[in-house]
Amino acid sequence: MGGLSIWHWLIVLLVVVLIFGTKKLKNIGSDLGGAVKGFKEGMKSPDEAAAPAEPPAQAPPSQIPGKTIDAEVKRDTQKS
Repeated sequence: MGGLSIWHWLIVLLVVVLIFGTKKLKNIGSDLGGAVKGFKEGMKSPDEAAAPAEPPAQAPPSQIPGKTIDAEVKRDTQKS
């Protein structure tokens, strides 16, 4: 008698869906999500908002098109 069981919550959910309809509930959910996103952006400090995104990491020289790396390999002939 003190708490609500899963069946109570399912009945409440069914009544809400019947009253508002799934389309209106979807719109309410997207509006709420947009509001939360806007709130999070508004809570950022001015430094975080003004800071530019980090530039992408450069590819290793072997993957840069149009650039040739010339190297010479020498074999060590002395054995210890």
